[in-house]
Amino acid sequence: MLLVVNAYAQTLNPLDADPRAARVGGSIFRAQCATCHGADAKGISTIDAPDLTMMWSQRQLSEEDVFQTIRDGISGSIMPPHNFPDTEIWMLVSFLRSVAEAGTSNEVAGDSSRGAQLFARYCSDCHRANGNGGSLGPDLSNITARRSLSALISSIRNPSVNITRLYKPVSFITMDNESVQGAIKSEDAFSIQMMDRNQVLRGFTKSNLRELRYEQQSLMPTFAESSLSNTDVDDLISYLQSNRSR
Repeated sequence: MLLVVNAYAQTLNPLDADPRAARVGGSIFRAQCATCHGADAKGISTIDAPDLTMMWSQRQLSEEDVFQTIRDGISGSIMPPHNFPDTEIWMLVSFLRSVAEAGTSNEVAGDSSRGAQLFARYCSDCHRANGNGGSLGPDLSNITARRSLSALISSIRNPSVNITRLYKPVSFITMDNESVQGAIKSEDAFSIQMMDRNQVLRGFTKSNLRELRYEQQSLMPTFAESSLSNTDVDDLISYLQSNRSR
């Protein structure tokens, strides 16, 4: 069996048609990879381990690319090489493919022109699209290529459920009694860098902070149907989809 796997290693995953591969790969992942990437493969922000469910759509990776990364590691990062048998690596690839976030492939039935107006009104203070807007939240220029429709709607309706790395909310009070709120950009044992609500990048030494709180609620407001109807959401996503790079 190993010889068959090796023969295909440069082309495609030879276990694609085996439904057991993803299941076994999940067991291997939880035993060997979850310490850094989480049992759900969504990453652990405190050690800068990425969300692997997003890598297919974000970086246009092939299954061979993922195979090679698992085997060889990433130089200069905390990702080490692994000497797993090729079969086990392909099982890991199968698992990662099974939990991958897909983009919004079907055209959303909405009014993209009206969506542009909604984006300018509700989103552009914090988000960018096609070079215009703020930087406190993620750039949404190509978001529909990376996130499913259900994930996009969830981010609008319940933004605190899944807060993306580099946008984790934090608040603190300095020794000068200044209250600061914003999103963490980087942190170590002694310092913290963040973007405040005025979208200014700032750095602080932790010893100069009187109080430091890692917040659970996203900086993004929750948009219930009373403030943004389902039709509004469709129009907004249609606008983002219409500006997606192809």
